[in-house]
Amino acid sequence: MATDIFLLSISGPDRPGLTSGLTGVLAEYGAKVLDIGQANIHETLSLGIMFEIKSGKKSAAVLKDLLFKAYELGIKAKFRPISLNEYEHWVGLQGKDRYIVTILGEKLAAEQISEVTKIISEKNLNIDSIKRLTGRLSLVKKEEYPRASIQLSIRGKINNKSEFTEKFMQISKELDVDIAFQEDNIFRRNRRLVCFDMDSTLIQTEVIDELAELAGVGEQVKAITESAMQGEIDFNESFKRRMKLLKGLSEEVLQDVAKNLPITKGARRLMDTLNSYGFKTAILSGGFTYFGHYLQKELGIDYVYANQLEIKDGALTGGYIGEIVDGNKKAEYLREIAEKEGIDISQTIAVGDGANDLPMLNLAGLGIAFHAKPKVKDNAQSSISSIGLDGVLYLLGYHDRHIDLLE
Repeated sequence: MATDIFLLSISGPDRPGLTSGLTGVLAEYGAKVLDIGQANIHETLSLGIMFEIKSGKKSAAVLKDLLFKAYELGIKAKFRPISLNEYEHWVGLQGKDRYIVTILGEKLAAEQISEVTKIISEKNLNIDSIKRLTGRLSLVKKEEYPRASIQLSIRGKINNKSEFTEKFMQISKELDVDIAFQEDNIFRRNRRLVCFDMDSTLIQTEVIDELAELAGVGEQVKAITESAMQGEIDFNESFKRRMKLLKGLSEEVLQDVAKNLPITKGARRLMDTLNSYGFKTAILSGGFTYFGHYLQKELGIDYVYANQLEIKDGALTGGYIGEIVDGNKKAEYLREIAEKEGIDISQTIAVGDGANDLPMLNLAGLGIAFHAKPKVKDNAQSSISSIGLDGVLYLLGYHDRHIDLLE
């Protein structure tokens, strides 16, 4: 039996009953829907329906009736005939690799989107869909915490993924925007464990530097910390040096610092959402359990692995208990928690800012450098530098409406 294939394109003001009315006409003629997609921007509908219909009188009649229905509904309708070869070529594309590109920023400009999509075009990749993940920004009311994110679903063959990512990184630096690139596979859609560094990630300070200021050795410790975070000296050696300088500090000082930890913007929103959707969470830190356990109670975190301070007679001894939690140890703990929870390593996320976070960032299914040092950003899979910690949710594909429902 000979059949015709048409692509029906609809545009116009959106209102209830449009899709029902059009598909009702197709149903009357026994048409087979081959594909359908819809988008709505500022109450303006864009709808596409590809359908197959018996050639001849039915084919001509259904087009006429669709035009009448469109006129009745106050929308515009266009038809394009699709050849069998075109259709089969389109079907053949569905086996191509799929990827997700997420763009993040306080606000998104046309130039940023243009540069990202230019790279996608140069690689002969198709953009299947573009989705806004954040709520609409007011042009009148000043936003206390502006943020914007869109997600592009792309399809095609990428021969050199690292080169592709490097180009995005370059745009990110030049245009002050975050661009994350992920494979769109089953693991990406089923992340289950998120592990965080603590200092300068979950909290906006390096606790050891604060303690050093209170102990009167601030400049000495800060210099060692910075050198370690930049990867210039061994973390373990730097840790031992800094600990010795803290000898004699009162435990009461630790309590005051813990009560006043500056929790990073977006962290509570992120943790509340992760907890509500059943994620497991962990702090994997080169900092101290004393503060990690405080954050665990405050934010509802499942696991804490960090360094344990040695305290005697109400004061720090300058020593520590157990093994030092360095970069490699963080990666070990990530793997250990995943195994304990029965979670594939590809379903894990790690978030951190320093050189000692790189082992866990590179091990995790998704490693995110958060407001990180240049060396860390250059070596991580993804980075967030333009907005708060809840930017992680957009890399997971969550829309604001999924988050706001929980607030």
